Amino acid sequence: MSQPPSQQPPQGGFGAPQEPPNGAPQQPQGRPNPAMPPQTPPGQPPQGPPPAQPPAAPAGPPQTPPPGTPAYGYPQQQPPAGPGYGYPQQPGQAPGPYGQQAPGPYGQQPGPYGQQAPGPYGQQPGPYGQQAPGPYGQQAPGPYGQQPQPGQGYPTQQYPGVPAPGGPGSGAGGFLKNKTGVVVAAALAVVLVAGAGTWFLVSDSGDDPKKPVAGPSNDPKAPSGSPTVDEGDGNGDGREVDSDLNAGRKPGEAKVAWLQKNDVDLPRSGAAVEGPWFTGDLVVRAMYRGVSGYSVTDGKKKWNLELPADVCAAPNTATADGKLVLGVKDGTTDRSDCSVLQMIDLNTGKAGWKKSVKKNGTWDFLSDIGLAISGDTVTVGRTSNSNAYRVSDGKELFGNPEGNCKPFAFAGGAKLIAAASCRTDDVKNPQHQVQELDPVTGKAKWTYQPARGWEVSKVYSVSPLVVRFDNEEKKQYGIAALTESGKLRSQLSPTKGDKLTVDCGGSFAIFGEKLEGCSGVAADANTFYIGTEDDSSGTARTNKVIAFDLNTGKPKWEAPAPAERVLKPLGMEGGNVLLYMRPKYDAAGALVTIPPTGGTPKTLLQHPESTGRIENGFFSSKVLYQGGRSYIFSKRVSASNDKEELEQSTMLVFTK
Repeated sequence: MSQPPSQQPPQGGFGAPQEPPNGAPQQPQGRPNPAMPPQTPPGQPPQGPPPAQPPAAPAGPPQTPPPGTPAYGYPQQQPPAGPGYGYPQQPGQAPGPYGQQAPGPYGQQPGPYGQQAPGPYGQQPGPYGQQAPGPYGQQAPGPYGQQPQPGQGYPTQQYPGVPAPGGPGSGAGGFLKNKTGVVVAAALAVVLVAGAGTWFLVSDSGDDPKKPVAGPSNDPKAPSGSPTVDEGDGNGDGREVDSDLNAGRKPGEAKVAWLQKNDVDLPRSGAAVEGPWFTGDLVVRAMYRGVSGYSVTDGKKKWNLELPADVCAAPNTATADGKLVLGVKDGTTDRSDCSVLQMIDLNTGKAGWKKSVKKNGTWDFLSDIGLAISGDTVTVGRTSNSNAYRVSDGKELFGNPEGNCKPFAFAGGAKLIAAASCRTDDVKNPQHQVQELDPVTGKAKWTYQPARGWEVSKVYSVSPLVVRFDNEEKKQYGIAALTESGKLRSQLSPTKGDKLTVDCGGSFAIFGEKLEGCSGVAADANTFYIGTEDDSSGTARTNKVIAFDLNTGKPKWEAPAPAERVLKPLGMEGGNVLLYMRPKYDAAGALVTIPPTGGTPKTLLQHPESTGRIENGFFSSKVLYQGGRSYIFSKRVSASNDKEELEQSTMLVFTK
């Protein structure tokens, strides 16, 4: 590789600059050649001519909304004026995390294998605007690079029974969990800040298992009662039917195709919902200890497959012929591992092969696993280990490669992308790689190696390839586009003041890492589309969508949302950008499109006002558009009692 391990990592970074004591202005930082990091003492700005870029975003703590802020979409109270964000930065170019392409897939580096486990990320603010507390009761550290104060932010204590950082089992891909403890349900919650001389942070959202996610509807017209279960012959109901849902539907509004309520008896803590997956005329989801397939036209449950233990991992996509592999726990106690693979034919609901992933060493399966499917291959990634199996028959295709760098997480789909970690001489200064693997042999087609200290975090798009990198030590993040051959294509550079947001809540593994599954982004061959953080400075929330040129990393255009509305990219539809316009207290949601050249949003499917309260009642949801229908899915189901649990709306489907 072109960067010797003995070199000092680049100083500065992509995140917003750290705020100095007493608000003193910071010294400007420049960006060196990424192939040759500066040889300067730590803490000193690298030398080099400043690039012609706009000034950096000033640093400072985020403003915390006042408690008691009303629900999403209600008019917001103007927050009291807070202190400024400090002194602006001088122009300078951020040293990126992007080193040169590695000469081979497994470059050698001395030192013990493994990395220090990062502390849990701060949680995402709740849907009503309150600042969420950190996972250990303290307030989460701010996303702008401030140093956490004693008693705040990242915990320093080790989990009971977990080896110290750098020891066995503490490799890349996440930190280890106490097998007898409760898995912390925290997720990364940071915002993007952009500008010259700085980079930006990416916002993920997560689900709190202690809170109801899909609250009961307050709509007096909403149907009640629990559905009957289809036994597989297609004659059962399996859904809620109430003609009042379409009563008073206005001209131009979509029709409610069907509404599904929860019919599963869940544990007190509730359960995450995995999926959905589409095959033929079915939509399939997995939850708790079962998988169910529903008719896309009327919501009737066509089949249900019971599992012996909890579903604990799921890929983002199934195979082209409707085969899926789920991760299932090997028991029903809190010491059970997520180590059993179960193949399911989504067309019929029949279980296929089942096997346990062989444990590789004492510390294997101490982290969550991540599954990804590409072609006929399913990969199983986890801390310091990985395996791959053929989906059709369960045959193992490959495992950990020889050499110094080992994959620990994957993204599937059109290509199989891997994140690999290499042994280093400093657990606080990791070395990661991005690889495209042959899904049959596991051989790396190419390897891209970022600068030391930058870890592969998420894959926002496989084709074109857009990757997010994190620097835990600097509390900084960056987004880069790579070419088809694995070379750096561009580094996204938002305009000063733009704060971008991405939702990775359904795919975030607190003790492991799953690369795929983020929503709120879209991409075509040359453009990446992403929304900004909600602006609540006015009477209601609003935002805008920004299109980035993947060849230069610079913004091409931006499209403001309609007044008092928020837009979220979903993907591409007919060559246009498809977006979800979120509902608010007095208006239903809608699917809209924007041409790839920019412009005003055009309505594709206007959801009816008659179900606005139900739509707005999905506390945590995933929205998809498939076959002319829009689907709103709960990502988690939980309630304080059994009656409430069976009143949770889990799927709401609209059609023209």
